[in-house]
Amino acid sequence: MNAQGGLGEQAGRPVRWRAAMEAALYGPGGFYVRPGGPGPAGHFRTSVHASPLYAGAVARLLASVDAELGHPERLDLVDVGAGRGELLAGVLAALPRETAARVVPYAVERAAAPEGLDPRIRWVDAPPEGTTGLLFANEWLDNVPLEIAEDGRYVLVAPDGTETPGGPLGTADRAWLERWWPGGEREGRAEIGRARDEAWAAAVATLDRGLAVAVDYAHTREARPPYGTLTGFRGGREVAPVPDGGCDVTAHVALDSCAGPGAVLLTQREALTALGVSGGRPPLALASTDPAAYVRALASAGEAAELTARGGLGDFGWLLQPVGVPLPAF
Repeated sequence: MNAQGGLGEQAGRPVRWRAAMEAALYGPGGFYVRPGGPGPAGHFRTSVHASPLYAGAVARLLASVDAELGHPERLDLVDVGAGRGELLAGVLAALPRETAARVVPYAVERAAAPEGLDPRIRWVDAPPEGTTGLLFANEWLDNVPLEIAEDGRYVLVAPDGTETPGGPLGTADRAWLERWWPGGEREGRAEIGRARDEAWAAAVATLDRGLAVAVDYAHTREARPPYGTLTGFRGGREVAPVPDGGCDVTAHVALDSCAGPGAVLLTQREALTALGVSGGRPPLALASTDPAAYVRALASAGEAAELTARGGLGDFGWLLQPVGVPLPAF
């Protein structure tokens, strides 16, 4: 299948960016749903792939949610944008056996389930209704298609990435920009996050009680990027955001606009530090008393440093949204 096999009705003509992203990423033969593809890990490095310390931290967060819920007989773990199920597998491996026995893990993905998936994991295409536990979305919202605006008009894009001006902004999108992207409704380039707000609200609404967490490249109203963040990734390299189905197309998330009542915004550095991920070097004395343990501890410290680094993964945003319970202490 050629790279444009997932473009469907776009068929070479310019369309608004949201429709172009939807077709290129999730249409027939699209980047994320193409059979036999390598999954996200084949194109970019996320915290999940950087170190098992990340899954261990999520396991500790799940334990905090479990305690807040009073240790229910059934504890749901919903991974939205699950890739190939790597995070769920890591969390299940990190949990104590008695806790893991109560966990019902769901992988939410629009692609087909991979071969060799842990049989405990339930593969679904949307978050299940009525869950109790932890809903976790790692680098999902940045791939929810969105509209691009420039000088008060929608931006149209052809399959080769060529952009042209479109019609004037609709009322709802203009209102979103007026509230969340200062000046974006009138001039300059802006990314309209309304679709992400709606997607996140719908995911949170499936949770009866527990905690919903979104982790992503993020920015806030006070520091919106003046030219936006739309970009592409292919084979581990950043490339032009061409919506032809041949690369990932992504944009950073306005997490502050997604946040509901009682939500808390943290950096990944703050969240992982609170969850026990430390980049501190092991004591040198350990090198002489237990060299193998020292090497393991040194490797772990290096992985922790990558996960929490300023200017890198540590700057990711964490949106924590409690539902029906207080924000768990961790």
